[in-house]
Amino acid sequence: MKQRLSRIWWALTALVLFAPGWALAAAKGGGGNVVIVADTRKLDGIMAWWANMYNESHLEFTILTIIIIPVTGLIFGILADAVMSHIGIDLKTRKTSEG
Repeated sequence: MKQRLSRIWWALTALVLFAPGWALAAAKGGGGNVVIVADTRKLDGIMAWWANMYNESHLEFTILTIIIIPVTGLIFGILADAVMSHIGIDLKTRKTSEG
């Protein structure tokens, strides 16, 4: 029984390792180049600008995304803190309800 499970295990491992090669071989002439672009036909304004930036330079798109995400989080955090302090939730002091 243990030998049979070992054979099944090795067969599955071989399948996982060789499956990508078989898929490329089935593509008749090797794998073709894949071009990833954003569809900008129905976009306008900032969404069109953002999609065009993605199409033109993945490096600039990545850098701008890395900058925008933390800045957006900081702005939302400040706004949430202001709203919570306005409705009476004080996050600046630590008071426990047990004391």
